[in-house]
Amino acid sequence: MTQPAEGNWQSVSSKLALARRITLLFAFVPVVVVVGILWWWDAVPDFVAPTGAVIALITGIWAWWIIGRRVRSFGYLERSEDLLVRSGILFQRLVIVPYGRMQLVDVTAGPIDRALGITSVQLHTAAATTDAVIPGLTPDIAAQVRDRLALAGESRNPGV
Repeated sequence: MTQPAEGNWQSVSSKLALARRITLLFAFVPVVVVVGILWWWDAVPDFVAPTGAVIALITGIWAWWIIGRRVRSFGYLERSEDLLVRSGILFQRLVIVPYGRMQLVDVTAGPIDRALGITSVQLHTAAATTDAVIPGLTPDIAAQVRDRLALAGESRNPGV
């Protein structure tokens, strides 16, 4: 994927990786419970529980590593007429949102994000495929981005 050379790409907070890794740990709780039940249950062959534990451990380590790489792939660039948002490692994505097409700029934060002091800025357009999300921004940066995007959208909206 080629990126426009102009401008400075802004990265997201490294706290986003921690938030995603905490979510990963919550997702692994049922896996640990299932492996524990298999270990305790006499009807299951002895090799099943240790094999499941090893597979879960390898998968967890790989997911932990990939989360860091994925978070580092996020970036955004505010240009004079549009906003560019990039993400992805293997499947890279570049979303270009013209300011005149923006309908709504939304700032959200879940409980883990709030605890870590990060938020997400989501841009909504008439076409669902051009919606873009910039995760992992500190609340003050998210508010600044929201205000700049809303102002840029209002000034370029043909209906205003």
